[in-house]
Amino acid sequence: MDASTIEVVETGRLSLVPLAVEHAREMAEVLGDPALHHFTGGAPYSAHDLRARYERLVAGSPDPSVTWWNWVVLLREEGRLAGTVQATLTGSGPGLTAEIAWVIGTPWQGRGIATEAARGLVAWLRGRGVRTVVAHVRPDHHASAAVAASAGLAPTDALHDGETRWELAAGPA
Repeated sequence: MDASTIEVVETGRLSLVPLAVEHAREMAEVLGDPALHHFTGGAPYSAHDLRARYERLVAGSPDPSVTWWNWVVLLREEGRLAGTVQATLTGSGPGLTAEIAWVIGTPWQGRGIATEAARGLVAWLRGRGVRTVVAHVRPDHHASAAVAASAGLAPTDALHDGETRWELAAGPA
């Protein structure tokens, strides 16, 4: 798999649109609340810095064994971006694994957007041969744990950088 196989993913209210550098300005506003970074760490990027980051992401992973797929979350009815979802793919064939993550801007939280986006992402990935889906969630981030569970992932005993590994085990799509 490579980054060129990414496509728009449609859900009931959302379109997961492949990330483009041009999304940086609007996404800087979406992700600009410092409170949003309580669980993710760091601080909001400026539009300029986010544009540089998106240029790197769109160019793809420098490691040929890793594929980066990144989308912005578009609320179709509002015509507005509300966050991002991403998948980092490793392995091949029946060993294909995707590590996923989601971030929804503060004004759009609590509306089920992350849940809908994560479910859509997992279904799309499974439909493309991904058999293991992983997410890492801080133990005290109950909202993200609920999103992971709703997308079919279950917590494991494994910790990575203080975060619990959640996993949707291998099996048929």
